[in-house]
Amino acid sequence: MRNLIPSLSSRALARTPAPLALALCLPLLACGDGDTGDTDTTASDSDSGTTGDTGGEQSGDLVGTFRVELVSPQAATADSPATPGKTTVLGKIYDGVYPAQIIWEEGTKVGDCQLLTPRVPFCNTPCGGSAVCVEDDTCQDYPLSGSAGTVTVKGLKTEDGKSEFTMEPIANNYQAPATAALSYPAFAEGDTISMTASGDKFGAFKLSGRGIAPLAVTTKSFALAVDQPLTLTWTPAAEPTRSTLHVKLDISHHGGSKGMISCDTADSGSLEIGGALITELLGLGVAGFPTIIVTRQAVGSATIAEGRIDLLLASSLEYAVQIDGLTSCTDDVDCSDGQTCQSDLTCQ
Repeated sequence: MRNLIPSLSSRALARTPAPLALALCLPLLACGDGDTGDTDTTASDSDSGTTGDTGGEQSGDLVGTFRVELVSPQAATADSPATPGKTTVLGKIYDGVYPAQIIWEEGTKVGDCQLLTPRVPFCNTPCGGSAVCVEDDTCQDYPLSGSAGTVTVKGLKTEDGKSEFTMEPIANNYQAPATAALSYPAFAEGDTISMTASGDKFGAFKLSGRGIAPLAVTTKSFALAVDQPLTLTWTPAAEPTRSTLHVKLDISHHGGSKGMISCDTADSGSLEIGGALITELLGLGVAGFPTIIVTRQAVGSATIAEGRIDLLLASSLEYAVQIDGLTSCTDDVDCSDGQTCQSDLTCQ
């Protein structure tokens, strides 16, 4: 796979703004809006919204996610050895919506893509360690995580040929146990995957979704230029209505993100990010190691009293983006012509 970004050095990671890193992680666990909807504590295959056959928008406040990820194999680079592909499972449930520290304001929208710019709320009175500032002078408590009891997983294949195992919460986190080493990929496209929770602090529920194929991007270059569109191509899903493609183009995250382009589109094999959007994003500023992250995903949902829980099946690839005049760095030795490596990981 060409253009996959290498692992950054520890120095680069240390210089990544912590608020941004947190903002990028937390939505995978719990975020959302809308009404909580049905308060039944169980869900069956016939319940609306539980099968995940499409990647469409789910209703209700998101309070938990079980993410099954296909992590593609990586070729060796100068900084890291080759790694095999793997399938990972991570689940967590909260008693409320996890608050975001950064508000992404919606800007120009062209087709399936939209420009988002960050806004960090300010609270004159500090919120303390148990809450976060979610709007100017408005604090919101962090929700508490909890157990939903034993979760029985079916449809994920292990290396010893089994397709069923159980997960117990450890510090309220769900992961595949060491005794259930998952194969890669752990399912075929279209396979049914289910997770059934017995119930504990949170009520019993059942999640169901359809397997996706590992994402294969066919675009060979990710170069950005003013007024030039970027065309992204990939091998489409066998049934494009069962999954969606999410794209995040972020070219300033190491300097404190100034904006990004976010796209959600059908899994049909092609997407164009318009030249006007590219120009607007470039105008906001750049930083070192700009990237584009492409994710194929399918979602199934169930509802408990506290809100919605998602089963998210995902396959993501991250690529380096090329921008004329930008040289990324982690140290002065990466720069030339007397330039030095700045805090935003650019040579100047």
